[in-house]
Amino acid sequence: MDDDRIWEFEDSLWTGDAGHYRDLIDDACVMVLPQQPHVMTGAEAIAAVAHTPRWSSVAFSEQKVVRPQEGLITIAYKAEAQRDGAAGYVAWCTTTMRRLEHDVWRVVQHQQTPPLSAR
Repeated sequence: MDDDRIWEFEDSLWTGDAGHYRDLIDDACVMVLPQQPHVMTGAEAIAAVAHTPRWSSVAFSEQKVVRPQEGLITIAYKAEAQRDGAAGYVAWCTTTMRRLEHDVWRVVQHQQTPPLSAR
């Protein structure tokens, strides 16, 4: 998958509907998110997204792409997301995707870390 397609894929995970999200998240996925329950599996994340309003837009910056082996891609980036009627959201994220077959990719890892505030 070329870099442009990687970022289109990632954008679609933030802004696509719950059915699209379900199609791209592997059951074996593990996620770490800043809100409860913090650590979840792919199936748990899919269920949570079904009841969560989707982001209306997202912008990526500080983007990195690595390909540690054939059929495996890990990305890191800063996300700035907007949802209608809600405050914006900022987080530094990573996502790992694996290829199942030609042009078929699934997310097997995702994490989000919001900005840390000084105490």
